[in-house]
Amino acid sequence: MSDFLKQAAGWLWGTPLLCLLLGGGLFFTFYSGFTPFLYLRHGVDILLGKYDNEKAPGEVSHFRALCSALSGTVGMGNVAGVAIAITQGGPGALFWMWMCALVGMATKFFTCSLAIMYRGRDDAGQLQGGPMYFIIEGLGAKWKPLAVMFCICGLFGCLPLLQSNQLVQVTREMFLEPRGWFVGSDMAINIGNGFFGLLMAVLVGLVILGGIKRIGHVAALLVPSMVVLYGMCSMIIIVSHLSEVPGAIALIFTDAFTGQAMAGGALGTVIVTGVRRAAFSNEAGMGTEAMAHGAARTREPIREGVVAMLGPMIDTLIVCTMTGLVILVTGVWQDGGEDGVNLTAKAFSEGIPGVGPYLLLLCVLFLSFSSMIGFSYYVSKCGCFLFGSRARVPLAIFYLLTIVISAMVKMDDVINFLDITFGLMAIPTMLASILLAPRVMSAARIYFTR
Repeated sequence: MSDFLKQAAGWLWGTPLLCLLLGGGLFFTFYSGFTPFLYLRHGVDILLGKYDNEKAPGEVSHFRALCSALSGTVGMGNVAGVAIAITQGGPGALFWMWMCALVGMATKFFTCSLAIMYRGRDDAGQLQGGPMYFIIEGLGAKWKPLAVMFCICGLFGCLPLLQSNQLVQVTREMFLEPRGWFVGSDMAINIGNGFFGLLMAVLVGLVILGGIKRIGHVAALLVPSMVVLYGMCSMIIIVSHLSEVPGAIALIFTDAFTGQAMAGGALGTVIVTGVRRAAFSNEAGMGTEAMAHGAARTREPIREGVVAMLGPMIDTLIVCTMTGLVILVTGVWQDGGEDGVNLTAKAFSEGIPGVGPYLLLLCVLFLSFSSMIGFSYYVSKCGCFLFGSRARVPLAIFYLLTIVISAMVKMDDVINFLDITFGLMAIPTMLASILLAPRVMSAARIYFTR
């Protein structure tokens, strides 16, 4: 099964999704004439509440909608995902993450504008947004199979498997094993991991059962705090290794086009690895961003599209870059033997001796928790579209159970399973967005002129 998952994920994230995400993002970028990029300052004004209207349809403010989206993106993808990208694809993978972030900003402009432009109502009469709704409302009922495909893939692709798995891994190595707790036999290890997974499930459950309003409220508190905390810790390490920064940046650019830094690697592998990890990091084109921003309280689709563009900038261009530089300037990526969050922990230990790993653990706790509450909303929306709004509580229980289960499984299997299901979400999202792009640009010309 492990070999099958690995091969399937490798094929899917080869030419098919590479062309779809990068090609689609480039299409959106050039089709828009780069116009949305000129209004990023306007997006900040919207985010600060300058255009808020409490009477507009929707459930949360622009700020909370962005925080809800970022709660799912600013997470283990930034800590473990960047480390995985560097070990699997070399430092050059970070360059391709940047490229994906830039075209991802254009992609999010279109997908999140559509999420407001073509909102629909669920079986309870509640206004909802997301790819499944703009596919049906924008393209027509005959396209419903595409919406169903998105929801089936989202039901599994948005499970918090990586977050739970990596958080348990770093907690085990930093706290449990040094103290001799739950070590020795495989049974003891699984019991310890399962117990910690259960604790996480309980904490997440206290938030997600309150729906998008509670998720948005908690995310609005957590996301800014964790970005600042993680950024400060990373900058301490980068500044203390300032002489290494120019060489690290140069290595990112040279390795991006040669792939020489990865033993036995090739340019194609570097690009694919960067695109794959960037998709997990900023989620542009996957459809999750549209579900979060589709709940924004607004009547202006383009307004939410501009706000959504800030997500990849914060998530990938800022947070992921800091993680990558921390790993490169400390030199830990060359040592071998570590991967994922453990490699980032090693970099923090090298960069801030003594307290570094504990600061990272605190950051990881915030990042993982916020990701898990954010992804729960996506699973709930996909499941309720398929089974009706009465399925919300059973879906929440299913989601919480996967937190416990994923705490006890092998990381490689987790990553490959997520890569497959998560990657398949991009097909209906990008296809529908490309077909509906002329309608977005028509509305954008009117909005920007006004």
